[in-house]
Amino acid sequence: MRCRRLVQEKRSGEERVICVLVVDDDASIRRLIIAALRREGYAFVEAANGKEALEIMRRNPPSVVLLDLMMPILSGWDVLQERSRDPELLQIPVILVSAARGAEIAQAVDKGICAFLPKPFDIGALSALVRSCVVLPC
Repeated sequence: MRCRRLVQEKRSGEERVICVLVVDDDASIRRLIIAALRREGYAFVEAANGKEALEIMRRNPPSVVLLDLMMPILSGWDVLQERSRDPELLQIPVILVSAARGAEIAQAVDKGICAFLPKPFDIGALSALVRSCVVLPC
């Protein structure tokens, strides 16, 4: 699956497509995130679980992944585990968007995430994190 909209970013004379993979089992949260990103001009692709996310990440690597932790089939934890074993996947910045707190987030940070945004989240903060993780990948 490719990004639904191809949007180009112009920075220092360079053009590139910024594709955000939105991974959450809750379709309403995916729609909310995608609506906000659409206003920011990003392209997007979505997945309802970790299995779909890994397939997309391998087939058509996105610029950044917004990842929920608690999902069916393969969880966000499973995605982070698989990502830690694959040098190609490790190059893709991941932002956790989750209701998880405390020790769980510390474990995720150990897996090399770019940022964490707690649910419920602020759309402005989400956009800023996406920009920072794409411009200055972790």
